Amino acid sequence: MTSTVLAVDGLSWNAGGARIVSDVTFDVAEGEFVAVIGPNGAGKTSLFNLISGVQRASGGTVTLDGADITREAPQRRARRGLGRTFQTSSVFASLTVIENVRLAAAAHRGSCLRLWRRASSDAAALAVASEALERVGLADRAREIAGSLSHGDKRKLEIAILLATDPRVILLDEPMAGLGAGDVPALTQVIRSLDRTILMVEHHMHVLLDLADRVAVMHHGALLAIDTPEKIMADPTVRDAYLGEPL
Repeated sequence: MTSTVLAVDGLSWNAGGARIVSDVTFDVAEGEFVAVIGPNGAGKTSLFNLISGVQRASGGTVTLDGADITREAPQRRARRGLGRTFQTSSVFASLTVIENVRLAAAAHRGSCLRLWRRASSDAAALAVASEALERVGLADRAREIAGSLSHGDKRKLEIAILLATDPRVILLDEPMAGLGAGDVPALTQVIRSLDRTILMVEHHMHVLLDLADRVAVMHHGALLAIDTPEKIMADPTVRDAYLGEPL
C-alpha cells in the first residue's frame, strides 16, 4: 500500500471574523498528483498558505511524513521537504540562471550563501543546480541573467530552484498564470516529468485533468469533494458550485 506523505486534518483559518478555510481534511499519498480547483475566492491559495506555513492555522493539523508541522515556520517545513511556488514569479533577476539554483542547492546543503563566492567553489551545489536545470530544459541558458528570461522560462527556473532542495512534496500555485498559450504545453511537460508528490492550483482545467490522479474541489473555504477526475467531472454538486458551467 502506498504510504501517506502529507495529511491535513480539520485545517481552518479565521481572519477578521471570517472563516477563510473551514475544517479541510484529506491525505496525499507518496507520488500522487492532486489538483486543487474552485471558483475565485474559494480558499485554494489560503489552503496552500496554511500547508506551507506562510499563514498560521486557526485550527487543525498539517502532517508531513508522520511529523506534525502545524506550528513550524516555512523554512523549517522546507528543510523537511515541503517545496512551494507562488502565483507571482519570484527569482533573483540580477543573478544568472544557474546562480539562482546554486544558491538554493547550497542553502539546502548548509553551504556558504555568499553571493560573491564563485559558484565553482561549491562543486556539489553547482552539480545539483546543473542537473535541476537540465531537468527543466534550461541547461543551455544557465549563464544568462535570470531577469532576461521569458515568463514561461522563469516558471521553469522556479521549479529548478525547488528541485535543487530535493523536496518530497511540491505545492504549485497557478504555475501557468500569465503564460501565453504556446508556453503551456512545455511547462506542462516539465511538471509531468517531476516524479514527486504534487499539489497544484491551476485554472487551466485541461492541464489539471490530464495530470491529476485526484481533484480536490474547494468552495467557500471548505473541501467540497475530492475524487478522481472522472468522478469530479460527473459530480452534480461540483457543477452547482461552478454555477452549472461545465468543468
